[in-house]
Amino acid sequence: MKVHSVLGPGFLESVYCEALTKEFERQHIPFEKEKKLNVLYEGILLDKTFRVDFFCYNEIMVEIKAVGFLLPITELQILNYIKAANKKLGILVNFGEASLRYRRVLNSMHS
Repeated sequence: MKVHSVLGPGFLESVYCEALTKEFERQHIPFEKEKKLNVLYEGILLDKTFRVDFFCYNEIMVEIKAVGFLLPITELQILNYIKAANKKLGILVNFGEASLRYRRVLNSMHS
């Protein structure tokens, strides 16, 4: 990914998010930044919401991290996001390692 090859590791997550915003705009990728999404509990809309870093093409959730390595709980976070929004695909991107790391996370319960 161009952002990682230009900036490399070592910046805060917010720097990568801003650079990725510029790159999405440059490539005409439709997205919403820090999209607020609702959570349903047994059909009841909760007051608490969550924000995903990027919501692309109105289908794909992208969560950005800038850490030395990804913990399993981080993958659960994006999985819960896509389940709560009833979306099929989430992408977890870690800019914090020497080589860019990403994981595709699928919602097996997507309808």
